[in-house]
Amino acid sequence: MPDPDSSDWTLVVPVKTLVAAKTRLSAAAGPHRAALAVAIACDTVAAALRCPLVARVVVVTGDPVAADALAGVGAHVVGDPEAGLNAALRHGAAEAVRLTPGTPVGALQADLPALRPAELARVLAAAAEFDQMFLPDAAEVGTTFYGVRPGLPFRPGFGGRSRDRHLRRGAKELCLDGVDSVRRDVDTPDDLRLALALGVGPRTLVMAERIREWAVRG
Repeated sequence: MPDPDSSDWTLVVPVKTLVAAKTRLSAAAGPHRAALAVAIACDTVAAALRCPLVARVVVVTGDPVAADALAGVGAHVVGDPEAGLNAALRHGAAEAVRLTPGTPVGALQADLPALRPAELARVLAAAAEFDQMFLPDAAEVGTTFYGVRPGLPFRPGFGGRSRDRHLRRGAKELCLDGVDSVRRDVDTPDDLRLALALGVGPRTLVMAERIREWAVRG
């Protein structure tokens, strides 16, 4: 059975500096790329905080604009050590343990604008049964969620073919149906279209409409 505190998850969300965020969306989003990246991250964090199994979200970022926006939706924001994605996640996890020792910690990608709290709750409930676990992305190449039970080493392996990396490290792959919104990360225009079809959060929807208007004006 899960530990008594296994529903009290802290999720660590890494957010790049806006100059480096969502560069593969540059052609499609034009001058709205940075604002779109902030909107997507804010919708992700806001949805995660509405999940009944999430107690808090720690955002790791070195960008002051993103930090202000994410603090505004309820995130606990810490600086980025600027040593890479997984170092940022470990830094956020250390802050999570400092805030509430004895509770599970997970890493969640910042680009899940269609995230639904009920689907995230299904993932976290399943995660509570394992020591170390992850959820693959929709392409089954990357990872959108990685977590550990309280007191265990937090060893995320995000980046590139992270699904294989997490498997090699002994993490349990969560094979769940009906959690599409937790697996639909957005890196490309096609990803964004698929997320919009699922139904994105309000901030992303506003930015998508601005991008459409910009594209029509040419």
